[in-house]
Amino acid sequence: MAAAMESVGTRELAGKRAVVTGGSRGIGAAIVRRLLDAGAEVLTTARSKTGTVPEGAAFVEADVRTRAGAEAIAGAAGEALGGVDILVHNAGGARPFPSALAIPDEEWQDQLDLNYLASVRLDSLLVPGMRERRSGAVVHISSAAVPTSAPPFLHYTAAKAALENYSRGLALEVAPFGVRVNAVSPGRTATPGGEATRERWASINEGPGQDDTAPPLGREGRPEDIADAVLFLVSDRASWLTGRNLTVDGGEFPVG
Repeated sequence: MAAAMESVGTRELAGKRAVVTGGSRGIGAAIVRRLLDAGAEVLTTARSKTGTVPEGAAFVEADVRTRAGAEAIAGAAGEALGGVDILVHNAGGARPFPSALAIPDEEWQDQLDLNYLASVRLDSLLVPGMRERRSGAVVHISSAAVPTSAPPFLHYTAAKAALENYSRGLALEVAPFGVRVNAVSPGRTATPGGEATRERWASINEGPGQDDTAPPLGREGRPEDIADAVLFLVSDRASWLTGRNLTVDGGEFPVG
């Protein structure tokens, strides 16, 4: 039994070609490493190479918030990989604001572009190829905080809520063509980006501080916790899963 358990996931993605956005640090880099370890060829992206791209992954500098950025990623994927079997939308983030009414229009638009429309645009370029080949897996990274609609990040959770709705609809559309679409919603995860966001919120928050109580499972998430969920969803082990949202948060947030 032990040997059988050890073999699960070993090179299970051999021959697969994957694109991961925002893969130079944090959760994205952990996802890239997991896919590489499982045998996939991986192209990852970031607006700039500020982190450390995992060894073995191809890289393209592109801004996913724009149509031009999406086209650059799709073009690089065609050149480096020859096609895409796995697409993971990880790029995202937000600046906190003390009040929903204080969020300027340009910030709302930036959040929609980064956390919602970036996925829509890139999907429109890469999913048709999956549909033609009648095979593929897409994962949209959302947030476990979506049901709470927390005021400091209302623009972020609103964009992610739209992403989740779109993800379910796309899943229904492409399922007859053998393409699976799912979402992963991380909770509080120990990453440089997450820590910077919490520090920014602490510096502007004039009310009660954020709840520092650990999730019910007793710790913050690790990037690898999220990467493991993504690896499962893009693998054949999840071949009968589509249109779902897997919350990975140590039990911290309500579901639904």
